Amino acid sequence: MKHAILFTFDLMTASAALALAFWVRTDTLGPNVDTGQAGLFSGAYLVFAAISILGFRLHRIKASEFHSKLLMHILPTTVALALAAGFASFLTQTPVPRSVPLGTGVFFFGLATTYRFLLANLIDLKLRYGVRASRAIIYGAGRAGMQLAHGLKRSSEMLPVMFVDDDPHVQHTYVSGMMVREPERLADLVQRYRIDRVLIAMPSASPERLKAIVANLSSLDAEIQVMPSFVDLILQGRKKDISLVPAEQLLGRSQVDLEHPHITKTYAGRSVMVTGAGGSIGSELCRQILKCAPDRLVMFDQSEFALYTLEMELAQLAKDANIDLIARLGSVTDPRRVRSIIGETCPDVILHAAAYKHVPIVEDNEVEGAFTNVLGTRNVALAAIEAGIERFVLVSTDKAVRPTNIMGATKRMAEMVLQDLATRSTRTKLSMVRFGNVLGSSGSVVPLFRRQIQSGGPVTVTHPEVTRYFMTVPEASRLVLLAGAYSAGGDVFVLDMGKPKRIFDIARRMIEMSGQTVRDPDTGKGDIEIQIVGLRPGEKLYEELLIGADNLLKTPHPLILRAEETFLSQIETASLVRELSAMLEGQDKYGIRDLVTRFVDGYKAPVREAVPAS
Repeated sequence: MKHAILFTFDLMTASAALALAFWVRTDTLGPNVDTGQAGLFSGAYLVFAAISILGFRLHRIKASEFHSKLLMHILPTTVALALAAGFASFLTQTPVPRSVPLGTGVFFFGLATTYRFLLANLIDLKLRYGVRASRAIIYGAGRAGMQLAHGLKRSSEMLPVMFVDDDPHVQHTYVSGMMVREPERLADLVQRYRIDRVLIAMPSASPERLKAIVANLSSLDAEIQVMPSFVDLILQGRKKDISLVPAEQLLGRSQVDLEHPHITKTYAGRSVMVTGAGGSIGSELCRQILKCAPDRLVMFDQSEFALYTLEMELAQLAKDANIDLIARLGSVTDPRRVRSIIGETCPDVILHAAAYKHVPIVEDNEVEGAFTNVLGTRNVALAAIEAGIERFVLVSTDKAVRPTNIMGATKRMAEMVLQDLATRSTRTKLSMVRFGNVLGSSGSVVPLFRRQIQSGGPVTVTHPEVTRYFMTVPEASRLVLLAGAYSAGGDVFVLDMGKPKRIFDIARRMIEMSGQTVRDPDTGKGDIEIQIVGLRPGEKLYEELLIGADNLLKTPHPLILRAEETFLSQIETASLVRELSAMLEGQDKYGIRDLVTRFVDGYKAPVREAVPAS
């Protein structure tokens, strides 16, 4: 039907072109002959015109398309119609001025081009404004950006508004019908034009370059999406690499600026030791410390592979900065090894990040979890006090506040042991940092969701209303460094991270950032399913950062708070350590849970399953 309508329009245009050619030349709309002769001429012309239109397939070009290929179909049809007018005159012996066939071609080209242009734009307006389309700016006015713009112009879901590009040679020019603006004006442009998304179309740029661009755009009030090229999509089936999107885009907030002169002053020219250096937080701590120009960095971890990988990454940086980089294997549960390394490397500051932190794993391995998280922390802290080290900082977690799982409970017990030691330490300042989930760390939902999205789903969420406090790896690491700088002894530092985020919302956001859609459970439409799997053993719907909010003190940084919390007496702490040591010696996992129930507020041991009689 559409082809028939377009064919009719084109044939009417051919007739109008012939009439205009006669009118310009003779002030009449046809040849100056009798009606029968004129009809014969017009009939012959229309037959040849129809054959020309069908032959050059002009009617099969979509009405919504207007580009150079359309002109390449109109142009030969124009020539054919000029010849058709002359041939019809010859065939019917109708006198026609020689300029009329030429004029017919010229008028047909103008009329056909004009009406096709108007028709395409009318359809385009309907597609764009028939529904509320998402408004987008395309970052990159190169070939990939132009391809993306062309594709989006045919879409009713997204409206490309303009380009931005770093190249000053293309700025303030029009590409694919849209103005190219400067990236420096993006914040103003997003607000002025109500932009919903910024699409980065620079597939040939290096990952470092893309990450730098995304980092600069992270404060915009708009979604940031990194788009692969159309060739990559076709040849490799690539989805958008959401690993290039910074974590703060998942949080929906800007990254907290934790830069402070206290950090460099505390660590510059000093010897710093990081336990658990091969982990997500530990490795980032090492990277941040190197920027503070310490005299020595000691990396301590029980994983040979993690330690090797980190040393290979940092060796050249340390060498260039003339920093002594030392990698030492060992476990914090071995007090002799800990004392030996401290005595050998003489650290001024110890940042204790070594711990077992995966809730389901520790829930089923209570003995090792308590051994590492509690006694391991005590071993390192005692060694630090014995050596007269200046500062010791424990990396803790929000799961330590009224915990419902063994991981959180053992971290709370580690805090209590440290708080007790801080009351008797005259030289070493012992403190702890308590923060929420760290996006991008090995235990966070982000790597899990990324793998699930890349494999086509489903994305698993434990409960639709489960919430967590989130921060980025750099935020967590800088907070630990600042805590070391602010420590007065026995402090609990927390970061004001705003409101907790729903895990379900982060899952949805990651799916949408991957260029896909969430599957509707009712209609089945969409790409990736979000599957609710139920809370795991010991998991809470929400986490807390403070046991009590009554004793909060300010620090030099407005978003970092110092909490003064109650803790066990020296006698109670000694009893806790003594009983725990005995239970670890006897591998008594039930005894450990009972001990935790007695000493840790909020924890309740699960009901033991009855052992069937033999």
